[in-house]
Amino acid sequence: MLLLAFSPFCLLRSNSIACNVVATSYSGLLYKTVVFISTNHYILITYTSSYLLRIFCIFVTSQNNPNTQLIKTPQKYNFVFSSANFFFTFFTFFLALNAVKFYFEKVLHREKFFFKDIPRPKKKSSLPKVISKNDISKLFAQVENPKHQLMLKLCYGMGLRVSEIVNLKISDIDSGRMLVHIEAAKGKRDRYVTLPTSVLDDLRNYWRACHPKEYLFEGQYGGQYSIRSVQAVFKNAMKKAKINKSIGIHGLRHSYATHLLECGTDMVFIQKLLGHKDIKTTEIYAKVSNRQLGNIKSPLDDL
Repeated sequence: MLLLAFSPFCLLRSNSIACNVVATSYSGLLYKTVVFISTNHYILITYTSSYLLRIFCIFVTSQNNPNTQLIKTPQKYNFVFSSANFFFTFFTFFLALNAVKFYFEKVLHREKFFFKDIPRPKKKSSLPKVISKNDISKLFAQVENPKHQLMLKLCYGMGLRVSEIVNLKISDIDSGRMLVHIEAAKGKRDRYVTLPTSVLDDLRNYWRACHPKEYLFEGQYGGQYSIRSVQAVFKNAMKKAKINKSIGIHGLRHSYATHLLECGTDMVFIQKLLGHKDIKTTEIYAKVSNRQLGNIKSPLDDL
């Protein structure tokens, strides 16, 4: 079997056939891992990329092979730095490393894997991108399809992730209490968010016109609406509204939190509405809020 102990990621670039052979040969260990994830209620995101599957198989194979010596210090640093060159984002880089750690520590119950003593690069400290209220109004005005417009309004009006909007069910909406139940969101946590009164009539008109059966937003042939389709709706609306910002649909959630903060909503309530486990995650919006920054006068204006 072809294995590169010093740089398994070079194998991915140079020999994709070998990668497939490794992945096929070790389908048993993948099956065992996926079963463990399912039975212990972990999230399967670690294994959704075909590249990550191949990396996982190659590295696990080399660790289980007595002829390889990846555990030696110079080689483990080589593994980390070659992976850093291979991946494009901070998130994907750590996804691969944590997949390997997960297998050895959780599935095989070995001692803490060697990545613990390797200094990890710092994550880029970036601020959330926010759309102004005026631009959001322009955005909604460009969406002619009532169903698509309602999707975007709920994303902004309730601060939902795109995965949460497609997972919404009719039974989750409590119009009597004006609350919406967000079930098993990120981190498998439930939460309630307030239903905007301004969309109540839109919701009722949409239900009368489309008669969704289970999910609030269903695809053309029934079933759950796709995330990519919602993202495409947002992208097209941004283009029509001529809002020249490099921002995805998640920006509506960021805008929701920022605008709540600017209106004087307590940070603790924003944390609960967003479903953040740690309030430090919510506090990032204080850095982009215009509530205090807008009152600061530049010394240039006094000249």
